[in-house]
This record gives sequence, C-alpha cells and structure tokens, in this order.
Amino acid sequence: MVLACIGCGGRDRDPGAQGRIGGAVRIDGSSTVYPITEAVAEEFTLQYPGVRVTVGQSGTGGGFAKFLRLETDINDASRPIKPSEVALAAQKGVEYIELPVAYDGIAVVVNPENDWVDCLTVEELRAIWEPGSQVDSWDDVRPGFPARPLVLYGPGTDSGTYDYFTEAITGEEGASRADFTASEDDNVLVQGVQGDPNALGFFGLAYYENNRDRLKLLGLDDGNPGNGDGCIQPTSETVRDGTYQPLARPVFIYVNAAQRQDVAIGRFVEFYLENVGVLAPDVGYVPLSDEAYQHVLRRFKEGITGSLFEGGSQVGVSLDELLRRGNTARQ
Repeated sequence: MVLACIGCGGRDRDPGAQGRIGGAVRIDGSSTVYPITEAVAEEFTLQYPGVRVTVGQSGTGGGFAKFLRLETDINDASRPIKPSEVALAAQKGVEYIELPVAYDGIAVVVNPENDWVDCLTVEELRAIWEPGSQVDSWDDVRPGFPARPLVLYGPGTDSGTYDYFTEAITGEEGASRADFTASEDDNVLVQGVQGDPNALGFFGLAYYENNRDRLKLLGLDDGNPGNGDGCIQPTSETVRDGTYQPLARPVFIYVNAAQRQDVAIGRFVEFYLENVGVLAPDVGYVPLSDEAYQHVLRRFKEGITGSLFEGGSQVGVSLDELLRRGNTARQ
C-alpha cells in the first residue's frame, strides 16, 4: 500500500509541531462510516492532543442537515450527496469537497438459529422489501421455507445505507415497505436480529464483522452468470472486485470547503486520507486502490468541490475511473 504507516505523510512532521496545533474538528453523519472515522480520530488525537475531535452518528441525511446548517465541519456519508441536498447547499452558499474513503458491502443477515436459508436472490429481496409487499412469512419468500413470521430490521430513512439498499434492491431510492423495525443505530439492528429466530435485517458489513458470532450472514445471487457461481457472500475480495452486487458501494467524508485552510481541520483530513487505507481493514472496511487514494488526496489539497455522482448513487460504480475523470476535468 502507498499508505503504509500511521502518520507518515503530510505536513507537521516535526514532533514539536504536533503539540502546537490546537482547535476543533466537528464530525457527524453516517453510523456506517462512524467506526472508521472514530478509528482515524483516535489515532489523530494521539499525535495531535491539542485538537478536539468530536464524532457523532445521526445518519447520513441527518448529518447532511447539520453540515448544511454549518453545525459541523465534516459529514460522514454512506451514499453520495442527493440532488436535493446539492440544491440546498447552493441555496445556503455551502461548498463541499467530496472524498471517497473506502468500500463497504451491505450485509444481509438472519438469526443464527435460522437453518433454512443461506442465500437469497435479488428478486426475493425485492419481493420482501418493495413498497406494498405482501411477503409476511418465510414461506412467502420461497416454497419450502417454514410458515414462520418474517420480522424485518433495517436502517432508518435518514440512513445512507437505507438509501443505497432501496435503490439497489427496489429500484428507487427511499422506496420500501414501512412495516419494519428501523434504527439509525446499527447496534440496535444487530441486537434485534440476534434476539429473534424469525428475523432478517441489513446493515453495513463492518457491523456484521464486529458481531459475526451473534449473526448468520447470507449470500446474494444477483442473477448474473458473470459474477461467479450464483451465491456470493460479502467479503473484502468480493466487495473490492465488484462480484458482490448490487450491495457493494463506496463510503465518503464531505468537507466544508471554506474550512479547508483551517489548520486543525486541514491536518485532520490529510491524516485521514493518508492513513485510512491502513485502518479500514481493522474496522471491517475495504481500502480503495493506491491510485484512488492519490486522486482523493489531490481533490482535497486542490479544493476540488462538487460531486462525482451526478444524480446520486451509482450502483456498481468504478471509483478509479470517476476520480480520474473528475480530477482531469479540473486540469
């Protein structure tokens, strides 16, 4: 990896300079991205104890609302900024720098006592989750499954994970049945699925990795023969190579462009991008390519504003190509 060690790159390499940096960095947003940002923040404050870094988790949408009210400097996001949020940013005069930081897969999980399903198809997930779904029991999902109630858990509607899942599975962002237990706190979802043998839920792969002894991970069959032999489970390899489709996606931080020159915020973001590739696997995420991180760091250093994702999430996107085109367009 280009990003080979914690704190190797960037400015302020003089240890004495680290202690002289003060200030604050305010972060909120996605509960999916929270673990990786929290890991970066912990490493950063070890080297820069004079900087106070706060990291909240109110969901991607809730975080963007705070970000656009100038209550935070950075927003964690598990989806690209929505067109409605872009319009609001323009109305409020808030310019932002979009920085992909890792890949994540969305895990579909059941209770460990569930012994009748190991894999679902995209069509079966769509039938379960689409608006107006009449799938209320497991035998409605597939003939041969037991006649047991189907109890659903998923992220709340402010969650970028919910937005991405619904676009990928039901075909429309934000469109799903309403009769499921929703929470912006993925730990609540883990506990719910763990406590109910009839449960089915979804959330970021990192939360499954941190709770693998409490949950059963399902594979996903997208119906594409080119993606291997039917059922694919989310792993770092299948998320990175794109075979776990359509539930693999990039995750982001968004930085208020006006704050880029702030010493504490600038150093924190550079530290984040220099070290996230090393830290990501420790908390269940998949690093970008070395080339992608170089492009992302350039976007920040040059203050390249706006989004690479016109119109929102792009299922199955190639980040390397998007970043290359986005940076080239500014030359």
